Amino acid sequence: MVSCLAAGSVEPPLGVEPLLGVEAVVLVGGLGTRMRPLTLSAPKPMLPTAGVPFLTHLLGRIRAAGVRHVVLGTSYRAEVFATHFGNGAALGLKLDYVVEEQPLGTGGGIRNVASALTEPDVLVFNGDVLSGLDPAEVMRTHRKAGADVTLHLVRVPDPRAFGCVPTTADGQVLGFLEKTDDPPTDLINAGCYAFRREVIDSIPEGRAVSVERETFPGLLAAGAQVHAHVDSSYWLDLGTPAAYVQGSADLVRGLAPSPALPGPVGEALLLPGASVHPDARVGGGSVVGAGTVVQRGAQVLGSVLMDRAQVGPGAHVQRSVLGVGAHVGAGAVLHDAVVGDGAVVGARCELLNGLRVWPGVVLPDNGVRFSADV
Repeated sequence: MVSCLAAGSVEPPLGVEPLLGVEAVVLVGGLGTRMRPLTLSAPKPMLPTAGVPFLTHLLGRIRAAGVRHVVLGTSYRAEVFATHFGNGAALGLKLDYVVEEQPLGTGGGIRNVASALTEPDVLVFNGDVLSGLDPAEVMRTHRKAGADVTLHLVRVPDPRAFGCVPTTADGQVLGFLEKTDDPPTDLINAGCYAFRREVIDSIPEGRAVSVERETFPGLLAAGAQVHAHVDSSYWLDLGTPAAYVQGSADLVRGLAPSPALPGPVGEALLLPGASVHPDARVGGGSVVGAGTVVQRGAQVLGSVLMDRAQVGPGAHVQRSVLGVGAHVGAGAVLHDAVVGDGAVVGARCELLNGLRVWPGVVLPDNGVRFSADV
């Protein structure tokens, strides 16, 4: 059985009122080491996510909020961004690019793009966070509070895995705490900020700066207004392959909103030229890339199949990623696995529990198994 929706073109939203006096910065310079081997060939924000590069979803939300000018702070594989997005006109944006020649941290990365900014207020986004946040709401909170900096905060079930951000009842930020076994709050930094331009200009130039360890505590010590915007919107840090797969599936199924989804929400998204056998099953928010083939009896659930991949007869692929041109043989089982570009997983192999296959590697039939019966 095939449950799918065909992809269409991505259209920029029309008729959105401009958010005056505001521009945006997106930090996309990270190496994405936790995502390897996927990021060996592309920066993390450019990985195909629900049918388009992940950054397209974020840029679409920025455009929908009324922001027209976006500066991308790039570093690793910087040329990939400009090649794909150009001047941003196809998205209804004006895009500029500033390259970070050496690692500068979040604060240093923000300061590095200052020369490209012209407006009094700046929205800053980490380029690897999938969120349902309305950026215009953050700016409204920022301006109403008369803040120097406003942080988007979200509540998480277990804040011990994060640094937390305690606030007063009226939203004033009190501090920035490192990970602890007994956090005083469940609020964490969600990776979106509103800055007054003067604050950006005050960040030291030409060296690594952490906003959470240096910039924000320094502002609090100086008596600046550091405010919080707290909401319950969808939020996911796409820092690992498992989170990346989940984020893509949530976009396809409509659990994470995006104006850039290239088709209606549903249980699967098939890109042009994808082929799924009538007796195969594809669902759970899976994406089947252009020219990808899913053969008879195969099951693909909650997975990302990039362009020109192949899934053999009777294979099971669940919560996994197949890179461009990757092949999975008949009867193979992949659960929570990552297969790099051009790699081959032989028939009846079993790849489980986060196992990663590097690009071009060939695993022979029965070559990797968790079961004893062959």
